[in-house]
Amino acid sequence: MLDALGYSLQANRKTEEGTDHPDREAQLQCIYEQVKALQRQRQPVISVDTKKKENIGHFANRGQEWEPHGRPTKVKTHDFPDPTQGKACPYGIDDLTRNEGWVNVGMSGDTAQFAVESIRRWWHKMGHARYPQAHTLLMTADGGGSNGYRTRLWKVELQKLANDLKLIIRVCHFPPGTSK
Repeated sequence: MLDALGYSLQANRKTEEGTDHPDREAQLQCIYEQVKALQRQRQPVISVDTKKKENIGHFANRGQEWEPHGRPTKVKTHDFPDPTQGKACPYGIDDLTRNEGWVNVGMSGDTAQFAVESIRRWWHKMGHARYPQAHTLLMTADGGGSNGYRTRLWKVELQKLANDLKLIIRVCHFPPGTSK
């Protein structure tokens, strides 16, 4: 009956733009100035973000790989997640001064504790050696998820990290809709 009336099943389509915050450009300029000031002082400046979660197992992925002719990698027909395998949760840390990246991959989930532990591991494996005179660590981040500006646990875990590393940790959250 719906078909006869001209209806069909359709997904939502993102076409309507909201308005930007009136101070958006000023916010971005403030972040830029803080990044540049700390870079001039040779202090670490990183960008942090959770990357796309991936099912663990033999699942199809976009793209192509070089394989012997006629022997493509065999994967599952359906991409139903395997609850016994879980998902890989990559958390990325990008050193904005050195243009270097670090990815910590976990299976527990995208939590504030995992995010801060990823930063801790970056610091012990890369950051400390590259910035031995560091007294301040500046991070840029989007506004949501495990490192969101409203997440109380993120703030608590960052304070623990600051205490452990004896660093001042500052976080600049990008305004909504900002692409790094």
